[in-house]
Amino acid sequence: MTDTVATPEEQVSLKTAAALRAAMIRLFEGRPQRTDGRLTKENLYKEAQVSRATMNRAHVILAEWDAHIAASGKTTPGEAKRDATIADLKKRLTAKTQDCTLLKKKLEAAHTAIAALYHDNEALRQQLDKDASTTVAPLRRRGPRQRR
Repeated sequence: MTDTVATPEEQVSLKTAAALRAAMIRLFEGRPQRTDGRLTKENLYKEAQVSRATMNRAHVILAEWDAHIAASGKTTPGEAKRDATIADLKKRLTAKTQDCTLLKKKLEAAHTAIAALYHDNEALRQQLDKDASTTVAPLRRRGPRQRR
């Protein structure tokens, strides 16, 4: 003979109800033993090691489950931490991407300036080569008496 809960809407044994409650607590605290820890009813009955049909007869426990999920959402503490880490990493990635874009623009500007200076330097060298072909007379040094 199995012990069943006295209320007509609760048609599961006390042992089954205890297993479901223990499984529910483990899932809510983020320390599952038999599932991946997601807060789903499928994980609840698997964690409690009962059938889905048996779980569905535990109306009071399912109402508690639904109330907790409605109040706190379907994320476990581990999932909430993971989501926060992902959000932080996305924020940092956005900042680094902006930094890289700014540095790339500065690099392109420096490249343009260097190219312009290179071409100016080449033009000045060509002009110097043309002017070198003309005769340049050296300046005489002034002697000691010629100084003013």
